[in-house]
Parts: sequence; structure tokens; C-alpha cells
Amino acid sequence: MTIRTNIFALLAIAAVAITACGPRNPDLLTFRRSGEGPDEFTVAPSKPLADPPAAGALPPPTLGVGINRADATPEADAIVALGGRQNATTLDGIPTSDAALIRHAGRNGQSTGIRQTLAQEDIEFRRRNDGLILERLANSNLYFDAYEQQSLNQQREIDRLRQRGIQTPGAPPAELFPE
Repeated sequence: MTIRTNIFALLAIAAVAITACGPRNPDLLTFRRSGEGPDEFTVAPSKPLADPPAAGALPPPTLGVGINRADATPEADAIVALGGRQNATTLDGIPTSDAALIRHAGRNGQSTGIRQTLAQEDIEFRRRNDGLILERLANSNLYFDAYEQQSLNQQREIDRLRQRGIQTPGAPPAELFPE
């Protein structure tokens, strides 16, 4: 009987050791590619090719400086390709319709390294909440459980705002999100 117990204990220790050797960044969402399908991000519309009026009139190439003659306005072209207006952005990439919102949001100053700070805090949060050993072994989706404390209850929030007299757009029916 002790041999079986020892073998079981060794197998349990081996399973724990294997799970400890996992990736450094916890993967809460366990989406995997199902095969070698097309990559939708590699498809980009391009402008038709045009011959220059004279080969000698072409400017010398400059890497990373100046305007790309083949694709002079890539951001505006992407916005138009996705159904937006060509003049929707300004030089700094912020839509002109959002200028007042950006000014209001930045009225108390801005943190320069906020993206890096949030990325580091999120990695630490995911490390603390990366699930139990069996959940990781079973490749369970832990994303919604880990971030449940930070999620917004749509129905409760829309009820709170409406009680204060704030007009709100419609929310999905409560039956779709049982508590």
C-alpha cells in the first residue's frame, strides 16, 4: 500500500512541477488558433500604381523622413476604409470631434507613463489571479472570474443613473445577464 501512496505522491509532485514551469505572463483567455487560416490583418487596400512623369524628377529616398509618396496618408486611408470620414483626425491623431473631451479629461494633468504603469499592474494582477492548478491543467478560461470585481453591472448602473434623472441609452435586457 505504501508503494501506491508513494507513486501517487510522486505523480502529484510532478504535476505541480510541470504547472510551475508555465509561461511568465499568465494567460487568462485561452483562445488558440484553430488552424492555418488567413490572417485578416495582412490584407490592406492599396492605391493604384502610377508612373512618375520623369524618372530623373524623383526625389532621393529618405528612410523615415518626409512623406511616403505611395501612401501619403495611411491613417486617413485606414479610417476611410473602415467607413469613417477622411478628415476625422488632426495631426496628433485625435479625432476633431473628441478635442473637447480630451481637453476636459486632461484638465488635471496627465501621467506620461500611464500605459506602461497599467501594463505592469495588470501583469501583477494576472499573476495573483491565474487560477488553481487544475484550472490551468484543464486550460479553463479564467478571464471573467479574475476581472469580476472590476466589471460594471450594467443594469445596476443604468438604474442608479435613471434614479438621479440622468438620461441614458438603452441597455441589454436584464434577462441576458443573470446575477
